[in-house]
Amino acid sequence: VTTPDAYFWDLEKNAPGTERPQGEFKRHIVVYDYGVKFNILRSLAKRGNLVEVVPAQTTAEETLAKKPTGVMLSNGPGDPEPVTYAIDAIGKMIGRVPIFGICLGHQLLGCAIGAGTYKLKFGHRGGNQPVQETKGGRVFITSQNHGFAVNGDKVDESQGKVSLINLNDNTVEGLENFEAGWFSAQYHPEACPGPHDAEPLFDRFMELADRGV
Repeated sequence: VTTPDAYFWDLEKNAPGTERPQGEFKRHIVVYDYGVKFNILRSLAKRGNLVEVVPAQTTAEETLAKKPTGVMLSNGPGDPEPVTYAIDAIGKMIGRVPIFGICLGHQLLGCAIGAGTYKLKFGHRGGNQPVQETKGGRVFITSQNHGFAVNGDKVDESQGKVSLINLNDNTVEGLENFEAGWFSAQYHPEACPGPHDAEPLFDRFMELADRGV
């Protein structure tokens, strides 16, 4: 499901391209492609970013050599725990560059901090999943499509903390460690169907990228 070669997202053409788009950009965001949806790339590009998509097997060293402003870990299918090359790369990047993970990217971050994942008895499917912030208690409806979850009981609070939970089954929907410069969401903020738009997660990522680690 990953791209075999790196490419850029061209906002003007609304399409991927091998050539770096013309113009000036606020930030350089590297996106790991685990099965990325183009809506994620559009959401990043419309915020004035140079968006470079790289194959899932790209090492931390290769990514850090690009000196990105931030790294995005995309959505994708399947069980995260066997994807050891991605978990290893993420672990090496934590604390060195701002990171935002969505869906599979969120689960891989959970693995990178040692929490691991497990298979849900009933997967989360569709655009009606209620999620609540652990701090503040705000509730919103999200779009989800996954069969695995981060093991909340194994989240070491020195490494990160649970920031969002699913109100149907109390499973982990988000993790964060802003001191180390990363956060994640299990759901798809680029496709949020509810009255409370989840797109501000991209804005939070921009703020984190601007702040740096």
